[in-house]
Amino acid sequence: MRYLADAFVVGALKRGRPVEQFLGPIGAPDRPGVRYVEVRPAKAPYEVYVHTVEDVGRERFFDLVEFPPFDTDDDGEEFGRLVATAEDPSTALATAEKITGAVPGRWVNESMVQAEYADFVQAGRPTDRSPDGHPWPKHAKFAVPPSASAR
Repeated sequence: MRYLADAFVVGALKRGRPVEQFLGPIGAPDRPGVRYVEVRPAKAPYEVYVHTVEDVGRERFFDLVEFPPFDTDDDGEEFGRLVATAEDPSTALATAEKITGAVPGRWVNESMVQAEYADFVQAGRPTDRSPDGHPWPKHAKFAVPPSASAR
């Protein structure tokens, strides 16, 4: 099973392991991109990063961390944009979901987001739904809610 149960998501974060969620396509047909969100344990708080990259994948090339940033004007985008921090795993996940439109029940272990992207490519890059039929998350412009601390 690819997706982590809620208890396993929190457990992974408490053990110092990041979790991720593929958020789907962005951009236009002439300049496609994809987004994913990562919740990463840090020394004190948990950090929420949004990664927005050009969709340059092809057969057997699904390594999202190797893709160029979608917004080349944003220096921080090369390694993702820190959008929030939280003091505990549950708050970090809730914040990530609120900011990015990520949904509970779709979190995966670190690097499994590559498999999500591979499914997306192999399904013909559907724009309205994920390959397994779930609608792509609606997302805000990454406004940080008042309950989260942002950097």
